Amino acid sequence: MAGLSLQCGDCGALLRSVEEAQEHAELTSHSNFSESTEAVLNLVCTTCGKPCRSKTETDLHTKRTGHADFADKTSEAAKPIELEAPKAPPESEEGEKSAEGEAAQEMAAPEVDKKLLEELESMGFSTAKATRALHYSGNSSLEAAVNWVVDHENDPDIDEMPMVPVEIKIESGKPSLTPEEVKIKAQELRERARKKKEEEEKRTEREKEKERIRIGRELLEAKRMEEENERKRIIALRKAEKEEEKRAREKIRQRLEEDKAERRRKLGLPPEEPATVKPAAPVVEEKKSSLPIKPASKAERMRDCLRSLKQNHKDDDAKVKRAFQTLLTYAGNVAKNPAEEKFRKIRLNNPTFHDRVGCLNGGIEFLELCGFEKIDGGEFLFLPREKVDVAVLHTAGAELNSAIVNPFFGVL
Repeated sequence: MAGLSLQCGDCGALLRSVEEAQEHAELTSHSNFSESTEAVLNLVCTTCGKPCRSKTETDLHTKRTGHADFADKTSEAAKPIELEAPKAPPESEEGEKSAEGEAAQEMAAPEVDKKLLEELESMGFSTAKATRALHYSGNSSLEAAVNWVVDHENDPDIDEMPMVPVEIKIESGKPSLTPEEVKIKAQELRERARKKKEEEEKRTEREKEKERIRIGRELLEAKRMEEENERKRIIALRKAEKEEEKRAREKIRQRLEEDKAERRRKLGLPPEEPATVKPAAPVVEEKKSSLPIKPASKAERMRDCLRSLKQNHKDDDAKVKRAFQTLLTYAGNVAKNPAEEKFRKIRLNNPTFHDRVGCLNGGIEFLELCGFEKIDGGEFLFLPREKVDVAVLHTAGAELNSAIVNPFFGVL
């Protein structure tokens, strides 16, 4: 059966003509072609009429356009492939052609590898047969040319010099790359691809470094602002403590003056002359300090709760101080380990807790201000994980610490 296509021995592609094989060779550097009885597919889209040569092309066409119906016209378009250039037409037909047509049909022997040609001639093949074998075997190797001669030994024109149009000759006359040149060219392509990839990676790394620097600056700025706010909060807290201590001292001084006057009255002594009485210091008007504590109202409530606890149990300073230290321990444990449930859950009937905090008026109320809630019918105090507010716990710790170290706390 006559060949219906040319098949590339390197990639298996089917080609309709010698021209397509030459184009394929120039694009891919493949040079091993042979005749095939398998026709190139001709699948025509019934919607838009686009021809497709393979199942892959039909899939791509369907993906792009949505057309899914194709008519198989392979058998209609299939015809034996012409490996030789068309022979020159009769003189009568030549007279009818224009000068341009005659120039286009100028024929010449194809150019082949001279080294391979000499080797074939040394093996006993004629110049015409060797040229034909090299031309139709793709001018690739001595073995391919010998195999072609064996396969076409019975062809009637086996000993004739092949003729191809000058255009094809010029196109096919382009020097084919040797295996070493192909390797060098492939190496150059790989080197260019590697350099391009390295440049892309460097550019990406520079972008990442810029992003890291930006994030670092933002984190440093946020940390600086946080430290500044904490410094202002501590200054304001110390100022409030000093004002409270000053008010407490003045209150004690006034009580001492009143006690002194009362003792003189009981002893029957006349009251002190106004000239000898030291002028009383002006009463300091109470002002609520504006502390940068969030939330500020809760801080005031915590301070009032601790004052109430101390005043309700002023006869037992040791018990009050122990209660303050226990509350400070609870708040500190939750602030340091917010994920630990054992620090966020307190049994109210626990003897230790009841003796230190639960029995004191104001202890449980202070824990509720920190976020604890009564659950299970009032059996437990529990602080849910999602309601843990570290700022509130820090505020509670600051108030408790002030109540412990300030000897005048709760006097007013």
